[in-house]
Amino acid sequence: MGNIQVNQVYYPKQPLKTAQNQETNKSSFADQLKQTLQSQVSFSHHAKVRLEQHGISLSDHQLQKLNDGVASAREKGSKESLMLMKDLAFVVSVKNNKVITAMKQDSMENQIVTNIDSALIL
Repeated sequence: MGNIQVNQVYYPKQPLKTAQNQETNKSSFADQLKQTLQSQVSFSHHAKVRLEQHGISLSDHQLQKLNDGVASAREKGSKESLMLMKDLAFVVSVKNNKVITAMKQDSMENQIVTNIDSALIL
C-alpha cells in the first residue's frame, strides 16, 4: 500500500468484508449458542419436587442418556415423550427441552400417562 498515488485505483488482494457478511456470522453464532443452550435438558419445579420426594439423584451418565433421548425424540418429531430409564420414568416436553415430571417405575403401578406422543426406552 506504500506505492499508491493520488487518483490511482487501489485493488486489495483480499475482498473486503461487508456488513452483511458480518451480520450473517453473528446470527449463525447466535443460532449455535441457542442450540447449545437448548441441548441440555432442564427440570420443571414439579419435576424437581418429584425427584426430591422419591430420593432420585441423576448421575452425569444418566443426564447424558436423557439428553440423547430428547435429541432422538426431536429428530422423530415428538413433542411430549415418556422416557424410561432402568427404574426411572420421565415425561419430557421435547419442544421445550424440559422434564415435566419424574418418578420411579415401581410407583407407576395403576398410573396413566397422558398427553404424550412417543415413548423411549433409554
